[in-house]
Amino acid sequence: MFISFEGLDGCGKSTQLEMLFDYLRNLGKKVIKVREPGGTEIGEKIRSILLNKELDINERAELLLFLASRAQLVEEVIKPALRNGYFVLADRFADSSIAYQGGARNLGVETVEFLNRFATNNIFPNIVFFIDISVEVALKRINKKKKDRMEIEGRSFLEKVRDTYLKISNTKSNFVIINGERSVDEIFYDVRKVIDNYIISK
Repeated sequence: MFISFEGLDGCGKSTQLEMLFDYLRNLGKKVIKVREPGGTEIGEKIRSILLNKELDINERAELLLFLASRAQLVEEVIKPALRNGYFVLADRFADSSIAYQGGARNLGVETVEFLNRFATNNIFPNIVFFIDISVEVALKRINKKKKDRMEIEGRSFLEKVRDTYLKISNTKSNFVIINGERSVDEIFYDVRKVIDNYIISK
C-alpha cells in the first residue's frame, strides 16, 4: 500500500507519517518511509538545490527538478517496495507539485498532472492524507523555524497552495482531508481509522 501525506509546511504531516510508521511496524507490517524531494542519492542532491534560498530557480526548472527526483524515487525505491509487499509512506508526492507548481506557481494543474503521470509511470498513492490548516496557522508555525526556499514565499503563495489542494481534493477519490488544527493524537486517531479500515477490507 502506498500512502502520502500532503499539506502546507507546518501542518504536521511529517509527525503523522512517523506515528503511522511506528504503528504499522508494531502491527508487524513491512513499512518504509520516503520524502520528497529526496529519498535517493540523486533525489537528495536535487533537494539541496531546490531548497537553497540563495538560488533563483525558474518556475519550470523548479517543477522539472521535482519531477526528476520523483521519477528516480519511484523506480529506485517505491516500485520495488510495493512489489515486495511493503507499506510505503511518503512525506509529499505528486500532489505537492500540483498544489505548489501547478497552482501557486501558475504552471497549470492539468499540465502538472500530465507530467506527473510521465514521471511516476502512473504510480500514485492509494491514500493521500491532506492535513489541512489555515494559512494563518501555517505562517505562525513556519516563522518559528529556519526557513528554506519554499517556506519564504509568504501569505499569498500559501493561500494559492491551500486553495489548489482543496480544489483537487474534490476531484480525487484517494484524498482524505484531516483537520490539522487539533492535537497530534486527535489527528492520528483519524489517520489510524482510515488505515485500519483499509487493512480490514483487504
